Amino acid sequence: MSRLLDQAIRLPDVAVLPHGEHRRQVALAALLLALAAIVLLYHATFWSMVQLWARSQTFAHGFLIVPISCWLAWRQRARLATLAPQPSRPGLLLLGALGLAWLLADAANVPVVAQYAATAMLPACVLAILGWPAVRLLAFPLAYLFLAVPFGEVFLEPLIDFTAAFTVTALQWAGVPVFRDGSNFSLPTGNWSVVEACSGLRYLIAALALGALYAHVHFHSMGRRLAVMLAALLVPILANGVRAYLIVMLGHLSDMRLAAGVDHLIYGWLFFGVVVLLLFWLAARWRELPPPRVVPSVCPGAGMAGMRAAIRASVACLLLASLWPALALASHRHDGAAMPASVLALSDPPAWQRLHDAAAAWQAPYAGAPARFAATYARQNGDGAPVGLQLHWYARQARDAELLTHQAMPYGARWMPLAQRVQHVSLAGGTLDVRESVLGHGGERLLVWRVYRQGGILTARPVLVKLLLAQAKLLGRRQDGVDILVFAAYDELAPPPRARLQAFLQAAMPVIERRLQELPHGP
Repeated sequence: MSRLLDQAIRLPDVAVLPHGEHRRQVALAALLLALAAIVLLYHATFWSMVQLWARSQTFAHGFLIVPISCWLAWRQRARLATLAPQPSRPGLLLLGALGLAWLLADAANVPVVAQYAATAMLPACVLAILGWPAVRLLAFPLAYLFLAVPFGEVFLEPLIDFTAAFTVTALQWAGVPVFRDGSNFSLPTGNWSVVEACSGLRYLIAALALGALYAHVHFHSMGRRLAVMLAALLVPILANGVRAYLIVMLGHLSDMRLAAGVDHLIYGWLFFGVVVLLLFWLAARWRELPPPRVVPSVCPGAGMAGMRAAIRASVACLLLASLWPALALASHRHDGAAMPASVLALSDPPAWQRLHDAAAAWQAPYAGAPARFAATYARQNGDGAPVGLQLHWYARQARDAELLTHQAMPYGARWMPLAQRVQHVSLAGGTLDVRESVLGHGGERLLVWRVYRQGGILTARPVLVKLLLAQAKLLGRRQDGVDILVFAAYDELAPPPRARLQAFLQAAMPVIERRLQELPHGP
């Protein structure tokens, strides 16, 4: 009777976690708190990534990368639960370095660097709080997150050039007469152009994301994984060239009735899908069986000291991560301030006269509302063709209103870039580096020399311009910058007029320097 009574009034059992498991859960909770804080503190940077995913089909795969990475990490939950937290000081150092990189990128308005830095802070937190064993276990899910960063536009021009060259060569081998002018080429039946949508960049990025995931899930040796990923990089580039050739041939043989409109993009995606399926079908022939599943044994906990170290590392991550957004707010304190209006008026360079009635051969695109100067000059003795000069001066620079801003058409709608390089120009004061661009339109050519003056320093390097701007914003120094362009038109059969531009710069640079020094500038 007493035993039954005891059973009747027994309290419900309360699950009590072992001390080691409880401490590991506390460490995981501290990690999740730090990761959530990173996302919250740098929400503007992550939101800019989401906006690009929604705006561009090339980067729309980013919507899948994050859930896939979370799923891959979730698959490792059993093994992760067996690891005792081993906080790492190098993780905190890495987090600090990434925060500094993000701060510089934010001040200089380089979104892709800021996005990579913010994304890399997530693995750095894992290293700082849980240590190297957890990073090795979650290496692929953490690395896969980087594919969510919208990157690859730098490869557009090389891919366009390769696709155009591949298509023209294949057409010539097939006996079709073709004339190529940059990314444009003409056939007897019509004209074609390789544009951004035909570059194959979106196919390349999508294939890389799929190939990396396929290699990780179905292969286990590093050599085979790298081989599949290399194939996922090379095959789409070659396949896009074949796709472009087949579309042009289809349009040529049908007298431009087929594949001449939006339907060739549909054909492209269908062709890409077939190519990817064939790639993975061939790769499956060398698929490796998964290793035998081993029930992980629970490692002894690091004790109360390990749990406290993980909590301290989490707090350190929170403090360190919150430092850089605060500094970024301080660096942008003058972004909305307006400088006094200034009209850029230049006196004529020696031996050159301004042609007031001459129409400019070209207008360089610019961002925001800088103070501008544009004029066309000729030698006073009437020797030689005209030379154009344009200046765009920014007293202070802010996002979308600065010296270097991404332009959808950086050379305008009419001109196409044919060649670019850094040219060394000898002037009286020494050697000046300029960015030389050769632009084309039919048989017309335009030679453009461009040099930047950021914070009083002349340079042809955009990277240096961004670094100088970031330094000026963070240290409260002068932000003024100017874009100096000189250009001259010529015929495609004539040599580029470099001597004429050099003679004009020789006379004009002292005048430009004196005028820029007179302009107001401030922090």
